[in-house]
Parts: sequence; structure tokens; C-alpha cells
Amino acid sequence: MSEYDFLVIGAGSGGVRAARMAAAKGLRVAIVEESDLGGTCVNVGCIPKKLFVYASHFREDLEDSRGFGWRTPVPPFDWRRLLHNKNEEISRLNGIYRNLLTNAGVEIVAGRGRFVDPATVRVGDRDLGASTFLVATGGVPDRPRIPGGELAIVSDQAFFLDELPKRVAIIGGGYIALEFAGIFHGLGIETHVLYRGELILRGFDSDLRRGLASRLLDRGIDLRCECRVAAIVQSAESQCLQLEDGSEIEVDLALAAIGRSPNTGDLGLVEAGVDVDAEGSIAVDEHSRTSQPSIYAVGDCTNRMNLTPVAIAEAMAMVETAFGVHPTKMSYHNVPSAVFSQPPLATVGLSEEQARKQFTDVEIYRSEFRPLKATLSERKETTLVKLVVDKATDRVLGVHMLGPDAAEIIQGMAVALICGATKAQFDATVGIHPTTAEEFVTLREPLA
Repeated sequence: MSEYDFLVIGAGSGGVRAARMAAAKGLRVAIVEESDLGGTCVNVGCIPKKLFVYASHFREDLEDSRGFGWRTPVPPFDWRRLLHNKNEEISRLNGIYRNLLTNAGVEIVAGRGRFVDPATVRVGDRDLGASTFLVATGGVPDRPRIPGGELAIVSDQAFFLDELPKRVAIIGGGYIALEFAGIFHGLGIETHVLYRGELILRGFDSDLRRGLASRLLDRGIDLRCECRVAAIVQSAESQCLQLEDGSEIEVDLALAAIGRSPNTGDLGLVEAGVDVDAEGSIAVDEHSRTSQPSIYAVGDCTNRMNLTPVAIAEAMAMVETAFGVHPTKMSYHNVPSAVFSQPPLATVGLSEEQARKQFTDVEIYRSEFRPLKATLSERKETTLVKLVVDKATDRVLGVHMLGPDAAEIIQGMAVALICGATKAQFDATVGIHPTTAEEFVTLREPLA
């Protein structure tokens, strides 16, 4: 049996960061991965998704350029070229992750790791022992439990399509569904989004939810809320989505984006004495420690706040707790997030709905305007910015934006909220003109 100080199962963002930090402390570290290094984010998530968003946006940029004097015709789109270039970039990143680990002195073990007892992980025919373990296996896409549900692809497969469909139906109304809706529509594909809930993006601020829904409809995406798919039927040339109201939609491809579940199956967690809930989430305490004191878990497999930077932060706190001087807790307060829909949205802090439940007197500052670029491009779309403020303390509780560059702008706003910024401090800040970001420091009158 090979013995280590620290053994990590899962070489995604959280697992890799933990392994590298532990190795830097002089520990003997190994990391087990059954697929490509980098996890969901690098291979079938954040990175390829953002590359596809860029690709799908060029058509709109070319259309907008005409208002600025350009007369270049829209060239034909080459899906196979995009796919090839994306794969090359992902391969490059896989190599970078491998170099980061090996240069840090971390041993990479290829294969599926499974606990056989609390102190041993088996990979193939090899047993690996350690004094401390970390499970960082991420999540996997859910599939619809309806007749013909297996006919739909999931997001992992959407990054490797041999050819683009002419018509696509996306089942779901969360961030993955809406990001792929923007990608497919931007590439010229007839796009339908079918969501069983009352309004898309459950959990986000209601103004952002309604605003994005309106803009998707304006762009020509067939968005249907309170719409349930009863079955998917395959014919010789198409797929027919049968809806519960009796209507049907015929498409070339159905994509299920109905959520993700922790990737904890067949890990031997029961044998290791690790508690898992009914959904497969690993139960952890505030230090990411499981019910087995020597085993920790971070990232999407714990189903706390499923964001790549959060998994990395959890990993750093976990290493400091297990191997450092001071036990460290991950703070989930004022964590920013973005949806790379088209247009994109981003948010940090409390939504208006959350704030009204927690505070007695909440003030809302909001502005909706046509950005400067749209004055010549003649695009009708508007940008929305919003502040949520606690009137009693003047502290800014939430910052929200729907429009171009939302993620870039809200990242800076997150720093302000972490510092406890007040509305008066926003007001005292001089804006950069002409920008969208300056709108956040020029909001003067609260909504009635």
C-alpha cells in the first residue's frame, strides 16, 4: 500500500488547489482523477461555455457595427473550426494543470477512487492510504425522468456536438439553460426554452429575472414558463417534445438543463463512515469536515454554493484547518455570481426579496437606460442597474445588473460590499464618464 499525508479524490478546481497548497507545506500528496484534469469548469463548464458565448456574440457585434459605419457582410460560421479551437485550448489548460501539480510535487493517480475503509482508497488494483482525505468530485448533470428522457443530451455533451442542429429545445430555466439558449440563438439556431416554473432563474432578484425573460423574448427566443415536458419521442428526422398541455414542439435536438447533482456515487462513502443525504450531498461542518474526522469534502459534491471560486476558497480554508495553525471557515457572505446569458447579468449580496425578509426598512435604487453603444447600433435593449440598501444603517445590501459587462462591473462592486460600503460612500464616489458602471454612483432617489 502507498501511504500519503494527504489524498485528494477529484482534480477539479477545489481538489487541485488543496493538493498544491498541502504539497507546499511539505506534505506527501496524491490526487486521484478518473477523467481530464481541471474538472467540470475547465472541461465541460465555465471555460468552454464562455468561449462559446464569445463565438455566438460575434453575429450581434457585426450587426451592431453597421450603425458605426462598417459595411462588412456577415461571414459564414464554421462550427467545426470553433470546436477544434476550443478543444485545443482545453487540452492546453489540461497540460497546465498537470504541470502545476507535478511541479508542486503532487503525485497524479489516474482512475476512479473508492474508499474501502476510512483510511484507504482503492484505485484499480492499487490501495492508497493517507492520514487525511479530501473528496472534491464535483457534480454531474441531471437527466429528465420522463418517457424518452434519455433522448435528450445534457450540457456535458453539448460541448462536443458533431454538427449544429437547426432547431433546439432546452428544458430548464436555470443559468445553464439560459446560457446555452443565448449560445444556440446567437449561432442562428431556432431556440425554444421550456421551464416548468413561473419565472426563470429562481433565487435571483426578481427585477433581473423579469428583465432577462423580456429580453430573451425580444431577441426571438421562444421562452415558455409554466411549461412541462411530458415525453420526448424520436422520429426518423426529428425529436418531438410532447407537453403536458397537449401541444408539441418538433426539434432536431433536445438539451436537458434541469440541474446538477453531487458526483458521489460509487465512492465507498458508506464504507468510510461518511454521511450523505438523500440527494447524494456529502454532509460537512463549517470547516468542510465530514462525519469521519479524517475526511473532508469541498465543492459541488457538498452542494453548498456551487461556484468554482467558492470551491477554491473552501479548499484553501480546508488545508489551513487540517494542516495549518489556525482553523479557517469559508465565508459565504457577499459572494458574487454571474449568468453569461445574452445579455448577461451579475449580482452580489441580497436580492430585494431577501433583504425585505431580513430588514425592516429597505430602500431600492434602480435605473434602466439605453446604453451609449445602442444609440448608433439602434439595438432596442436596455441595461438595468439596482442597489438594495438598509435605510437604518445606510449599508448597501445588494448590487444587481443586467446588461453588457455585468460580470466585470459587479466583481468590483463585490469588493465594496465586503468592505461594508454605505449608500453615502457610493454617492461620494466620482463616476467614470461615459460608462455603465458610473450609474451605480449616480443613483440618487429611491423608488417610492
